[in-house]
Amino acid sequence: MNNKFDALKDDDSGDHDQNEENSTQKDGEKEKTERDKSQSSSKRKAVVPGPAEHPLQYNYTFWYSRRTPGRPTSSQDHDQNEENSTQKDGEKEKTERDKSQSSSKRKAVVPGPAEHPLQYNYTFWYSRRTPGRPTSSQSYEQNIKQIGTFASVEQFWRFYSHMVRPGDLTGHSDFHLFKEGIKPMWEDDANKNGGKWIIRLRKGLASRCWENLILAMLGEQFMVGEEICGAVVSVRFQEDIISIWNKTASDQATTARIRDTLRRVLNLPPNTIMEYKTHTDSIKMPGRLGSQRLLFQDLWKPRLNVP
Repeated sequence: MNNKFDALKDDDSGDHDQNEENSTQKDGEKEKTERDKSQSSSKRKAVVPGPAEHPLQYNYTFWYSRRTPGRPTSSQDHDQNEENSTQKDGEKEKTERDKSQSSSKRKAVVPGPAEHPLQYNYTFWYSRRTPGRPTSSQSYEQNIKQIGTFASVEQFWRFYSHMVRPGDLTGHSDFHLFKEGIKPMWEDDANKNGGKWIIRLRKGLASRCWENLILAMLGEQFMVGEEICGAVVSVRFQEDIISIWNKTASDQATTARIRDTLRRVLNLPPNTIMEYKTHTDSIKMPGRLGSQRLLFQDLWKPRLNVP
């Protein structure tokens, strides 16, 4: 009887030892997990106050968790929620950066108190590309960067006074100023049926002509309703180019008025060559003059008595 009892005790002791071993193993795994989390946390970039910011005595962290109602939650589930939340935060941050290019997601820009509103909101864009390399519409769209949108005279000057003048740009660089919601692309819905007047300038004239052009555009001096889409200044190695885009290439009377206003606001010499190119031609033959240029230059001149 005693031997049997002793045998049972030995069995219980073995189970107890096994439980202790399993518990020790789980504790070790948990400790390793905590160390990994701690190391991962320590590898994150330290958060410090920026220049001219007001530091707090301690750094603080916002947390977020979400669980299914009515379902018991263990501490492990809670930690997993925190980890998933951190991963989702990183993915969300990337998504927000991608969306930052979309003006439709941004807060509407309106004139401030006592500011002078413009008839339309406008957006500054900037692009730069490698010369000699063909550019598809997709790669071009990825290359243009939105600088900012303004709705008043005062907001315009806040942007413009901090921007580099075209004459100081280098390489193949472009500034674009377009009505809000219109991208500086031939394929944009507002541009696809339109065209542009092009003026080639010798080096040294781009800054003055660009400023005169955009001030005339913001001041509605072209008097063609909603036809104007935007303006571009393109800095190149041997020359600079400015252009103004309109919606309807087939509207000859409107396009002629834009040309005449352009001559006046830029104070162009009578012998200045002005080229008109439809965006359809630009898509077919990028970098070349299309047949529409000849139509405007050869057929319109005698009829409109333009020198």
